[in-house]
Amino acid sequence: MRVAGFGFRASATPQALFAALAAAGGAEGVLALATAADRAAHPAFAGLAAQLGLPARAVPLAALRAANATPSARVPARYGGQSLAEAAALAAAGPGARLVAGRRMSPCGLATCAIAEGDPR
Repeated sequence: MRVAGFGFRASATPQALFAALAAAGGAEGVLALATAADRAAHPAFAGLAAQLGLPARAVPLAALRAANATPSARVPARYGGQSLAEAAALAAAGPGARLVAGRRMSPCGLATCAIAEGDPR
């Protein structure tokens, strides 16, 4: 299963998330979108999921912290101080997931996306 994970600022738009997804390789083969549980209801994330017709996965904070993602000084400690996009993608893609595209940023700097592949849950 291929999952696109996202990290984004509160001011992000669906276009910013789509641009980050494009920078990470695009939506081809992606079966779900994922982000932190406390960000999953954000209009930009929900809007992108609706636009692409993909399920949105809300990843619990504990699962984000447990993911083996790239450290990031810009990510709050509540997310484990690592790439939120990578952690969300890895956690949502299932056990043994691996990154097929590390985090990439939208040109506007408001969103990041990473893509992981793993076994479906």
